[in-house]
Amino acid sequence: MNAPVDVSFFARAAKPITSYRKYWAHRFGPAPFLPMSRKEMDALGWDSCDVILVTGDAYVDHPSFGMAVVGRVLEAQGFRVGIIAQPDWHSAEAFKALGKPNLFWGVTAGNMDSMINRYTADRKVRSDDAYTPGDVGGKRPDRAAIVYSQRCREAFKDVPIVLGGIEGSLRRIAHYDYWSEKVRHSIVLDAKCDLLLYGNAERAIVEVAHRLAAREPVENITDVRGTAFVRRSTPEGWFEIDSTSVDTPGRVEDHVNPYLTTADAAKAQGETCAKEEGTSLPLPPAGEGRGEGGGAQPLQFMPNPRIRLNRDRTVIRLPSYEAVKSDPVLYAHASRVLHLETNPGNARSLVQAHAGRDVWLTPPPIPLTTAEMDHVFGLPYARSPHPAYADANGRHDGPTKIPAWEMIRFSVNIMRGCFGGCTFCSITEHEGRIIQSRSEDSIIQEVEDIRDKVEGFTGVISDLGGPTANMYRIGCRTPEIEAACRKPSCVYPGICQNLNTDHGPLIDIYRRARALKGIKKILIGSGLRYDLAVQSPEYVKELVQHHVGGYLKIAPEHTEQGPLTKMMKPGIGSYDRFKAMFEKFSEEVGKKQYLVPYFIAAHPGTSDEDMMNLALWLKRNGFRADQVQTFYPSPMATATAMYHSGRNPLRKVTRDSETVDIVRGDRRRRLHKAFLRYHDPNNWPLLRDTLKAMGRSDLIGNGKHHLIPTYQPMTDGSYASPRRKNSTSRQPVKGRVLTQHTGLPPRKSK
Repeated sequence: MNAPVDVSFFARAAKPITSYRKYWAHRFGPAPFLPMSRKEMDALGWDSCDVILVTGDAYVDHPSFGMAVVGRVLEAQGFRVGIIAQPDWHSAEAFKALGKPNLFWGVTAGNMDSMINRYTADRKVRSDDAYTPGDVGGKRPDRAAIVYSQRCREAFKDVPIVLGGIEGSLRRIAHYDYWSEKVRHSIVLDAKCDLLLYGNAERAIVEVAHRLAAREPVENITDVRGTAFVRRSTPEGWFEIDSTSVDTPGRVEDHVNPYLTTADAAKAQGETCAKEEGTSLPLPPAGEGRGEGGGAQPLQFMPNPRIRLNRDRTVIRLPSYEAVKSDPVLYAHASRVLHLETNPGNARSLVQAHAGRDVWLTPPPIPLTTAEMDHVFGLPYARSPHPAYADANGRHDGPTKIPAWEMIRFSVNIMRGCFGGCTFCSITEHEGRIIQSRSEDSIIQEVEDIRDKVEGFTGVISDLGGPTANMYRIGCRTPEIEAACRKPSCVYPGICQNLNTDHGPLIDIYRRARALKGIKKILIGSGLRYDLAVQSPEYVKELVQHHVGGYLKIAPEHTEQGPLTKMMKPGIGSYDRFKAMFEKFSEEVGKKQYLVPYFIAAHPGTSDEDMMNLALWLKRNGFRADQVQTFYPSPMATATAMYHSGRNPLRKVTRDSETVDIVRGDRRRRLHKAFLRYHDPNNWPLLRDTLKAMGRSDLIGNGKHHLIPTYQPMTDGSYASPRRKNSTSRQPVKGRVLTQHTGLPPRKSK
């Protein structure tokens, strides 16, 4: 069995978050809930707050809610922390409710990007908001991080503003904005914040808080990892790498095998190992690794004399805001450079000019160690919404129910990060690709706390996972290689030979947790990386026979190689392998269980023919989809760079580099969704016209091998044939939520 990876390799240069001397206010002790009113502050004996957190979500004191985590982490450092949740943003009055913060404002739009929270992929306004009591929409403004920051400045203009959360993370450089269809500034400039913390920011927020408490000016705090801020010029002592233009053709060098020893790799290129010579190793070019997609290359060798570069004092200059705004190719190039500089083991600082001002990004934060993760998740969370949201009986249901809380109420987060690298996903941009795992004891303790303390618990843990269900304690077998690797994914185009795929620690947790007294069932609801799971048949058996509640959702996303290569997802063959295992292990224990695969329509790189083939696959396999996921271009995602630029930033970007088929316009996006819902009569006219135009009229007919019928339902429930007037037929069965036609009980559509 391979030893699980310990991220302490990355943390050697990082100060543990539990090692700081506590601020004087720690004498007040932890609060039952972080206060949301002056009355609560008075009850705690506080005359003021050291930090006030402003969030677009309702305040739920649970480790799945970002503001609760940040608040409790700061409280554990001795700071008095108040929360202003979902304030009225039309004036600054609501932002004065707790008085003036002594140290800084902490601002976030919430657990979700406010624009994605507010609008559908078709830019239609949502009527609901899962992070608001009563599921009511409209309780936060568009671009909430910017608006809240402005109101904080109006309320107390001399208090530093520290911006964070996923909305800030995904907008830390100039970014394409799907809703306005233009490239916007870095949010650091639009929000006029003093400091942006990107990613999971416990390490950064603790350091910043203590330095501000020591009266260090916020403008001097420019050396904390995982931060962004504004500078007028590059300070002395920095080496600047110019990456403001796309690459031009030149000499092609052989790839370096990343799994050779340092000496062997040097010898393979006719060089001498620099470490053996006692010299500094030269750095790779700006934003580039070896191999397609930024392949792993721990070292790069140059002919003597060698250039000595200090990585900690090296900054890569990206194309300016003005350049990427007017040139989509430069936008794709900037996106590629940023994504190749995301490994905390080798990333360098980035800088991007905005009209004479430079937005600086320090390298990504050092991941938390297991001990630090245990500390964060072991803080005294109340594990429920703030009492302000309770009804007269003190209950959080009915009109005051917070759907997001109900969803995670009985779930346990066991890890962070994802090395999958799916281009449409924002997990890597925010949490990073290094897996950060809690200890088994910490996880079991939380399961017991849910059992013993959470009201309404019936013995069922709804999820035991994280961003993915099965990456717990999985990582690179060699920490030195992991720290040097620039690959955007460890599992694409295939599973890296240096990846430890041992699911043993996860199996142990499953078995120990379900053996606890009072635990009837533990379900796995997180996204399953099935191509990784099939590497461990023992894990699949454990999952299928003990932790599936009838249905298991997985996400092959597509069947065709064109879109799959742009998503960085495995081929449908991996799904078939997992499906065979799933059915085999279900049958062994006599259970009727079903896979529910999810697919994406209109993703960059998807042709109309690709969607037609996916529809044919769905029909052959007996699936009908009522819930359809349409590609949503979230800020800073690699797939969004494809969508905006029409280029493929997974490869080196040049003026004549690979172009990508982009699904634009309402009609074509509607068509791709219609192929996924081929069974819906409302889609048949559009599909008939399209199939005829594609020369595939052979798929229109009333036989089992046809995709859609020739007849069309009438308003009275009868059918009219395009060929014969006044013809009628029987009403077909209405489609269900991605179900198979036979043997599967109906489910309600969400």
